[in-house]
Amino acid sequence: MKALPISLFFLLAMMLLIACVNPPDYPDTPVISYIGINKMQVNQDIPSLARDTLSIRFSFTDGDGDLSIEDSTDVFFYDSRFPSLVNQYKIPTIPLDGTGNGIRGQITVNIRNNNQGICCIENGFPCPTNAQNPVDTFSYEIQIRDRAGNMSNRIRTETIDIICR
Repeated sequence: MKALPISLFFLLAMMLLIACVNPPDYPDTPVISYIGINKMQVNQDIPSLARDTLSIRFSFTDGDGDLSIEDSTDVFFYDSRFPSLVNQYKIPTIPLDGTGNGIRGQITVNIRNNNQGICCIENGFPCPTNAQNPVDTFSYEIQIRDRAGNMSNRIRTETIDIICR
């Protein structure tokens, strides 16, 4: 007879626990928040300078969990010097199984300074070496897109210095 009250207690405790756990209430349109960058100064792509990498981190939420378009890019970086020029990146595929309550996470994009990934710009020409103007500055504005085509808000990095010499 004692087993019944103990079983009933555990059953009630489980029901209370389940009732207290609410799924996240994220909007279906992705929302991103800037976390940070690994450095504020980076070398441009010049063979005489060391290879360098910018690591930019931001978090995301998506209410319907439909991020990562399989054969398409879904992260967009707008350079403040040329806002119409967009560098595009891909979020690794996130399976839809289990994403019905929404998803959240963090994304880190690593941008190397090779192949004109990070370059000074002077008079419209990329990657000049210039002892008179040894530093160029810019920032990135970042946005993501989900499978339904919904674009997130835009976030901006701090100002980044590029060493041009």
